[in-house]
Amino acid sequence: MRTQKFRVLTLAATASLVLAACSGNAGAPTGSSVPTGGTPAPGGTAVFALPASSAPDWIWPFADPVHSSNLNLLQFQQLMYRPLYVFGDGQSPAVSDKKGLANAPQYAPDGKSVTITLKPYKWSDGSAVTTTDVMFWLNMIKAKKAQWSQYSRGSLPDNVTSVKVDSPTTMTLTLDHQYSPEWFTATQLTLITPMPRAWDRTASGPSDCAHDVAKCPAVYDYLYGQAKDVDSYAKSRLWSVVNGPWKLSEFNADGHIAMVPNTAYSGPDKPKLAKLQYAPFTTDGAEYNVLRAGGNAVHVGYIPAQNITSPTKDPTVAGPNPVAANYYMVPWIQYRINFFEWNFNNPVAGPIFRQLYFRQAFQHLVNQQAIIDGPMKGYGYPTTGPVPALPKSDLMSDKGKQNPYPFSVEKATALLEQNGWTVKTDGASFCARPGTGPGQCGEGIQAGQKLEFNLNYISGSSVLDQAMAALKSDESKAGIVLNLSGGTHSAVLGALVPCKPADSACSWQMLNWGSGYGFLGYPTGEHLFLSGAGGNKNGYSDKITDTNIEKTIREGGVSVLHTYADYVAEQLPVVWQPNQVSQLTAVANNLRGVAPQSVGGGIYPEDWYFVS
Repeated sequence: MRTQKFRVLTLAATASLVLAACSGNAGAPTGSSVPTGGTPAPGGTAVFALPASSAPDWIWPFADPVHSSNLNLLQFQQLMYRPLYVFGDGQSPAVSDKKGLANAPQYAPDGKSVTITLKPYKWSDGSAVTTTDVMFWLNMIKAKKAQWSQYSRGSLPDNVTSVKVDSPTTMTLTLDHQYSPEWFTATQLTLITPMPRAWDRTASGPSDCAHDVAKCPAVYDYLYGQAKDVDSYAKSRLWSVVNGPWKLSEFNADGHIAMVPNTAYSGPDKPKLAKLQYAPFTTDGAEYNVLRAGGNAVHVGYIPAQNITSPTKDPTVAGPNPVAANYYMVPWIQYRINFFEWNFNNPVAGPIFRQLYFRQAFQHLVNQQAIIDGPMKGYGYPTTGPVPALPKSDLMSDKGKQNPYPFSVEKATALLEQNGWTVKTDGASFCARPGTGPGQCGEGIQAGQKLEFNLNYISGSSVLDQAMAALKSDESKAGIVLNLSGGTHSAVLGALVPCKPADSACSWQMLNWGSGYGFLGYPTGEHLFLSGAGGNKNGYSDKITDTNIEKTIREGGVSVLHTYADYVAEQLPVVWQPNQVSQLTAVANNLRGVAPQSVGGGIYPEDWYFVS
């Protein structure tokens, strides 16, 4: 349920959320209620449980792919170093009004430039956060974009042709094309994290990357080297210059980490706690045992999926409490879709996967609700297309709320039979009518070719293991045989590479890495489904999809987003799978402000406070 690596796409902007939640009182809740009331008691130490065998390991908010993780970027760095704009306003998929460093961006009528005005924030060394600090970031990504984990061709910095600094607080970016304001704000401007002048240096002394791109590589090398020295984090004068609500007071590579309030913080959401303590655990079971024991060893933890014994009827509302009575439960829903890939370029299976009727038949045999009710114990929700179903928002069309391919063996069987296949229930169906005409199997499919495929997935998760076993059983009802093969995270992801049919690396047919795709911005598909995109690993290519994606980026507005999403939902570039909630969070009854949790995956302990 907890995932470490995430893909930095970004999303969101104009949506609103209707969150089904219950309120309780200050007493011990049953699990589904969020307590309210109580007298605020400033101060105290809140303990946040880290994922098993995981700890932050990168402090510089300029991460290369190796260090780009949810834990590093959203649950560690952002507490100290704020970006211009922050995605996630509680459980609303929107840019937060109060968490970022800048006022709402102002776009020119033609959409080809945007003006950014900074709020009056200061660094902890007393200097103001200015446009020079923004230029430091922009120049750095221009010089070292190949090393930046969030870079993709055509996006920042490629799409900014010039920058005019109007004043220490105002700057205008000229863009290479007209862009949708919703898309550009949420997927581009949220990536910009100003860096202080104290960081603009090399080993030999101060530098000037903020004004001269040519000087940035040397500054990068110096900062990268400093960031690799994790043992120095807490005592480093460099990393102690922050503009966020927190600053580091203790850091150990094993995860024993502490933060205290930044007394110079300029934002409206100043911390109420005296200290935030991170607590490492070697296993999920060790953390779970602490929660079961009660006490104050952990104030914000998580329930491992395998330890959820009682189901819930609503993924946004927790079921019965499986741990000590001094905790209440909150499902953490993040903005994501879940799917796995079929390889359109595999020399054997690819011709079959390229037939829309086959993809439709296959999807009709994915019983999402059974997986949600069974292995997920109710803590899940369907994926019906490329826009997340939860949290609810106007980014999903009315049509998109309906599953275009509900579970139906009859419909799956009919689709195959109508297109040239003899359907078997005691083995693999086979192509009886090869050819490209009506009622025939389709281009590249041979007479007698069987519907038998290899599906590799990351094993070890009880939920995913059970879901894949259920899928194998359901697909067999129409003679689609799946040969399941479980593997390690690195082995499965390592096999997911774009390829041509003749390549030896093209042997994979279906591949499931188990965690789908998390958006941190407007849910357009340029990274996933655009022909030739970096995240398009399976060779999907469709001219209508490409056109629709281009419109979501250039024109803006939910109508073009709906057109794109509804079409892709039916085209099935991937196999839609149900989403599991990111985690079931356990929160101490006397700690307020944790819920609602951010849809963007970040934590904001400046909003937390104890009550008496």
